[in-house]
Amino acid sequence: MKNRIISGGAAIVFGLLIALGPQFLFPVCPVEGGMFMKCHWSAQAEIGVGAVIAVLGIALVIFANSKIRLGLTIGIFLSAVLSLLIPHALIGGCAMQSMPCRKISFPSIVVISILLLIGSALNTLHLAWKKET
Repeated sequence: MKNRIISGGAAIVFGLLIALGPQFLFPVCPVEGGMFMKCHWSAQAEIGVGAVIAVLGIALVIFANSKIRLGLTIGIFLSAVLSLLIPHALIGGCAMQSMPCRKISFPSIVVISILLLIGSALNTLHLAWKKET
């Protein structure tokens, strides 16, 4: 029970940070001249990925079966990889290193995603070696 609450709660918090962080806490570059920059679209994609992570975290809290939780944790791990890839390989951001997306938003996403990767990897190992409940 304790593992369900801790791992699920962490996934929910990190998922919400990924989804809402680039919008409110560490915003990407503002709209200039009515044109959206690439970092805006990266932030929009992170909303979807973060929401998926948060929903998987809710499911981690709800389900007691360790095999189901193992699958959910693997889904969280893969979603965290996607969260890392969006600003750095898939969509990207502004070219100038001095822009807010490059200085604040993307490094924050990287830290949150890496913490989520480590946590979900540890939880995967824990659940893989755990006896069926």
